[in-house]
Amino acid sequence: MTAFTIVDFHPCHAPAISLLYHQAIQAIQHPRYNSAKKLAWSSAPRSTKHWQLRYKLNKAWLVQNAQQQIVGFIGIETQFHQRGYIDCLYVDPHFQHQGIASLLIEHLQCWAKSQHYQRLSVDASYLSKPLFERHNFRLIKSNLRVKNNQTLAAFYLEKVL
Repeated sequence: MTAFTIVDFHPCHAPAISLLYHQAIQAIQHPRYNSAKKLAWSSAPRSTKHWQLRYKLNKAWLVQNAQQQIVGFIGIETQFHQRGYIDCLYVDPHFQHQGIASLLIEHLQCWAKSQHYQRLSVDASYLSKPLFERHNFRLIKSNLRVKNNQTLAAFYLEKVL
């Protein structure tokens, strides 16, 4: 098994997670996500500035392999009314199904408990919903989001810590 390390987000990681985010979405092979939906979700890598601003006030962790390549990341809202909201969880398509997403969820849960969070929440896709359910998140409601004239399903799940 490959050795993975979890590190805190640093602004220098922004270009790598921007590319990883976009590539993970574009690599989806599922009948619910055609090309138009994937392009609506992510038509190109977001700017470095976007990710730097996003995690300036919030928290994110990355998983690196032995070569220090970023192979996954998770982010959490730590401010305002959405405190404890998981805003991103993505794994490099070449490293999926190796336990990286679970490793990130478990790390985030430990951190959230140490910060006395009462609960975690997430809007999961069809693909990530089963993963979060395996980590004892419970479905609260299903909803649809329209982005660039495409309808994307989301499942709002919560976990009491």
